[in-house]
Amino acid sequence: MVHVYNCHPFTSQQIVQEPGLVCCGGGALFVVTTGGCKVRLKYSSFYPVLFVTMYYLVTIEEKNSATYLRVYTNWRHQKSRVGVRLLGHLLRGASVWGGVQMEIIEIPLSEHPVSLACCALTGDLLVGCENTLVLFALRRHTQQNLEWSGRQFGRYLRQLIDNYRYEMLIWWYVFQPFLPALMGSVFACLEDYPEEQSDFLLVPKHQELLGDRARTCDVPVSVEQTGLEDRRRYTLSYLLFRRFTPEFFQGCSVEEIQLHSLQLHPMSTSKYQRHDGPKSSCSSASVDEPACMFCFFSLPTAGYLYSLRGGVELLSTYQYPEKSLQAVLTDHLLHVITRNALQSFTVRCAALAARVEDPYIDTTMKACPPCSLEVCALRMQLFIGLRSLCVFGRHVVLLSTADTEAPEETERHTQRRETNPQGLSLRHLLSEAHLLLRSSLLESSEQRQASEALVLCPVRGSQKDCHLALPYYRMSGLSVTEVMSRNRPLPGSPHSYGPGFLFYLKNYLLEETDQILGQEDADEVTRIFSQSEPSMLVGACASPCMMNVDPAATLQILQRLEETAGVSVPLTITMATMMLRLGNMAQYTELMERHTEMLLVYGFIEEPRLLLHSAAGGGGGKHPQVRPTALAGQLADSKPGLLVAAMVALHENNKVQLEPADHVFKVRRCCRAPCLQVDFWEAMLMASSQDAVIQELVFRLASVYIDRLTAGESPTKHKSLKSADDLISCCSHYGALYPWLTVLNPAQTSSYQHQEALHKLQSLLCGPSLSIGNVAPLLESLSEETLWGFSLHLLCATRRGHYGSSIERLLDRCPQAIIAYANHQLQDKHMALWWQKLLPELCNRTRKFLMFSHIKTLVVVAMETSPAEFLELLPDDGSASFFLPHLLTCGQKHLPA
Repeated sequence: MVHVYNCHPFTSQQIVQEPGLVCCGGGALFVVTTGGCKVRLKYSSFYPVLFVTMYYLVTIEEKNSATYLRVYTNWRHQKSRVGVRLLGHLLRGASVWGGVQMEIIEIPLSEHPVSLACCALTGDLLVGCENTLVLFALRRHTQQNLEWSGRQFGRYLRQLIDNYRYEMLIWWYVFQPFLPALMGSVFACLEDYPEEQSDFLLVPKHQELLGDRARTCDVPVSVEQTGLEDRRRYTLSYLLFRRFTPEFFQGCSVEEIQLHSLQLHPMSTSKYQRHDGPKSSCSSASVDEPACMFCFFSLPTAGYLYSLRGGVELLSTYQYPEKSLQAVLTDHLLHVITRNALQSFTVRCAALAARVEDPYIDTTMKACPPCSLEVCALRMQLFIGLRSLCVFGRHVVLLSTADTEAPEETERHTQRRETNPQGLSLRHLLSEAHLLLRSSLLESSEQRQASEALVLCPVRGSQKDCHLALPYYRMSGLSVTEVMSRNRPLPGSPHSYGPGFLFYLKNYLLEETDQILGQEDADEVTRIFSQSEPSMLVGACASPCMMNVDPAATLQILQRLEETAGVSVPLTITMATMMLRLGNMAQYTELMERHTEMLLVYGFIEEPRLLLHSAAGGGGGKHPQVRPTALAGQLADSKPGLLVAAMVALHENNKVQLEPADHVFKVRRCCRAPCLQVDFWEAMLMASSQDAVIQELVFRLASVYIDRLTAGESPTKHKSLKSADDLISCCSHYGALYPWLTVLNPAQTSSYQHQEALHKLQSLLCGPSLSIGNVAPLLESLSEETLWGFSLHLLCATRRGHYGSSIERLLDRCPQAIIAYANHQLQDKHMALWWQKLLPELCNRTRKFLMFSHIKTLVVVAMETSPAEFLELLPDDGSASFFLPHLLTCGQKHLPA
């Protein structure tokens, strides 16, 4: 809606002369009258050639047929002395007056200035002439010997541009090291196409080039050397080129493609520093680039909005219902004036800036309208004789005049389909309102209250658009209690809670927050869902926000729900939780025994918050921390197998990650907690198929088993949920124990926990998943003095392929296990070790120590070798008769068929 604050008929105000131009800046409104300085205008009297900033006012003035470019500094001190100087020269008496006096700096140019532009971040000045663009950088100049300090401009670039047509070119300068970024732009409009010498008119075709492709345009651009390039290096990047061609066959005239407005519009967000005013480009202070940069330009019948950051993209196209004279883009709206009306259109700047600030905003939870949302005209306000438009902040200033001598017929207002607000849906209008609010919030990190009327529309609206209420509630800054009170139906009213409010309440209960509702508010939430959406009662009761809910009253509501909706596992668990809070253990046990353990696990998968509550902001690490509920603590004591199975199922169904799940068992400060944690790892190893998780788990378990072996007797008598035999038969990562380990394992003299830890560690070493290189440093803490310790070191050596040294160590330490070791390990390609290493060593030891226990080995060798090979192994010391029976066995085995 357009609201006219005041109308100033200048004939009755302090300004008695007819105004010719207005501009805003620095918190002030400047009015240029025709009787004062004459302002040179180009193309039309509506093009702004006067610009004001917080620090200076710049004008293009004409006097005595001469054109001047003047900069007024310290213009707020207009009552003090005024001095005029040329750019680069000091004022006389400057040491006396200092920076208090107002200065007029004349900037000499080789061409007539046409247009002006100023950078809002740096204060640098861009002057457009007939065929050139000149950049003047603002800096603070100090002359110590004259005790003079003031603002000065230095010419840094002069851009030469020729052969204007109906074209626009945008490029980007990046200066090093002082000025991080500066945009330059040029546009040109001719009164008519140049006359050709033939009967044909050559009209270039319409063209649009985005990004670096704009280099291929036929607009010649060159930079005049100023001598300062060595000190301030710069790079040039092309962003956008567009040429407009009249479509004569469709009735389009040349006037309809003349550009009349061009604007580069930066937009910051709360994550980016905002500046109170321009900073000197030569100062050491850095200037942050804005989050977004937009380019808007307008023709008499259409406007175009481009985004220039993160890739050049056309965001919106505006089709005006009548011929426009001037257009100005703001963060909130696009304002366009015609001869008799001010039109306001929606813009998409806030939609893009919101996604820059939060890349994950495109979700149902946040419901931010897309950048491609169709634009619409919000309002058309009639005025008489509009001539000029300027915008400062949220204030729109119009200059109008009534021409009584040549009244013009008001143009017919022909509304088009693209700008017809009556044809838009409620959802579209709510999205437009959303973007207006979001644009306001992006201006500052301070939260501002949203309009209650904007919330009530989607709250009372249809189920399809109910999610649109969520961002309004969040932007309003209202507490849950305030929201509930504003949406509570009146006594005797047939209306219940709206779908928008219910959608907000459900999402609030789903959020990971440490805010806990009081008992009164929590009880009201249960009543709301029992009346409007009973299926949400279980989810509401499981929310950490509802910890203070009255368990007795809630239990009655849940029992009524069970009577009407039937029995369900999550509902049963929720009722058991309330019984647990009431201390009724008998009823709690009865409810938990209604269903099998597997069905209870499925119930926890359906509602994980019955076991776990997310700790908002807890841990500060990569994974969010979780804390167990009171029910999880009870299960740890009474049904540890169910708790472990449920946690494994939650992990495998992507309801919780490994580290947060592991944290649940760490916070259980009881003697069972370390054991349950290991039980959880073993169960996870049985169920997981992720290689990274498997490698992490086998290493953790190997470390735990080694700690248990080195610790001696365990202080707890807790029995693991899975024995070594269970793991070997059910988990592929635990391998079957090698046969020779049964000889090395000790008799049943150690504790059960010690034997289980040894068998599980040996099984992991026999399995395919444990990396020997990772676990070998941990085994160094185990001594080889014990036979079980020796077995673990021998396992590692065997897994590494050190069979020769392993045979020697085994013959020295436990020769009775060598036959079983050889039968299992010396197979296939390692069979040669039988007669190259093992048999000669056995024969040598047999002759010396009469180790007749190795006879079984000779039987195996005789069966596997040929008679010739066996004869080569016989000793030549006269004891060959001892081997004759074995030679006979060898010969009979290899008789020809």
